[in-house]
Amino acid sequence: MKTTASILTKFTLGILIAGSVAACNQNKTADKPASATSVPSDSKETIVYVNSDSLLNKYDYFKDMSKRLEDKGKASQSDLQAKGQAFQREVAEYQKNAATLPADQRQATEQRLQRKQQELQGYSQNANAEFQNAQAGENTKLYDKIADFTKAYAKEKGYKLVLTYSKANPTVLYGDASLDVTADVVKRLNEAYAKDKK
Repeated sequence: MKTTASILTKFTLGILIAGSVAACNQNKTADKPASATSVPSDSKETIVYVNSDSLLNKYDYFKDMSKRLEDKGKASQSDLQAKGQAFQREVAEYQKNAATLPADQRQATEQRLQRKQQELQGYSQNANAEFQNAQAGENTKLYDKIADFTKAYAKEKGYKLVLTYSKANPTVLYGDASLDVTADVVKRLNEAYAKDKK
């Protein structure tokens, strides 16, 4: 698992470096005069970054999504707990009365309880899988919202590359604060989300 994460980190870093080199090479060719009339080059930065930790902490959509998932998880856990407790009561009742039951009734009850236990385990696995699917779906929606916004934002601002920075996965080791566009991105994402909610 750690090796996979390491490979993924190296791969991502390689893509970022390649993208940076490509962006730099495009700027060099653009700086060469094509004709006698040369346009002065723009000193504006073409590579910026967004701090994904700050973005997620301040993005209202992410907060709402987290609340939805938390509520769904609690409801699922509560439902599973109630079913488990009902099953435990049924087992305890059987154990209390088992000595007084005839052998065929004991066997039938034990088989029924065993089926119920298997059903409960299946229900638990299905609930867990359903929650994980919901979480994956929400994360995909979140990523798509941020990626689509960032693409339009970069085009509007003239950025060639928008990197993401996170302490959990630090592929960017240093970025000058003047390149950090997180606050503007969060503000505009929240404005867009507020309009979508209406």
